Amino acid sequence: MSERTIKLTINGKLASINVEEDKTLLYLLREVMGLTGTKEGCGEGDCGACSVLLDGELVNSCLVLAIQADGKDVITIEGVGTEEHLHPIQQAFINVGAVQCGYCTPGMVLATKALLDRIPQPTEEEIRRGLSGNLCRCTGYQKIVDAVRKAADS
Repeated sequence: MSERTIKLTINGKLASINVEEDKTLLYLLREVMGLTGTKEGCGEGDCGACSVLLDGELVNSCLVLAIQADGKDVITIEGVGTEEHLHPIQQAFINVGAVQCGYCTPGMVLATKALLDRIPQPTEEEIRRGLSGNLCRCTGYQKIVDAVRKAADS
């Protein structure tokens, strides 16, 4: 497969990267850029562990070719808050106990960010719809819904 140079912004930083045309955005982020907060779960777009924001829209990075991100803005979990200053969404997840194993958490946080950017005060139905592409096997969804509500109120 041939390589192509793409230019994109990842977490606010401009990058110019050579990537094989058949590689996914997930591969680029994890293997090339070392941004391992984005997880590979199912590899089929069903679980949401690989969720990122692409030009503000929530996408499954396992289904997007890296070359499709050329000229676009990508936000991963590493671009949401810092260790010293958590984003209010991240803090809400901690405060209500919506985190257990943490595998789904990056995707859930990004799904929440995408939702609250669109609908700052969502109803419970809108929250559940906004999180519907992200699976959690540990915490249970009520605490996650509560975290989204708390983040919306902050």
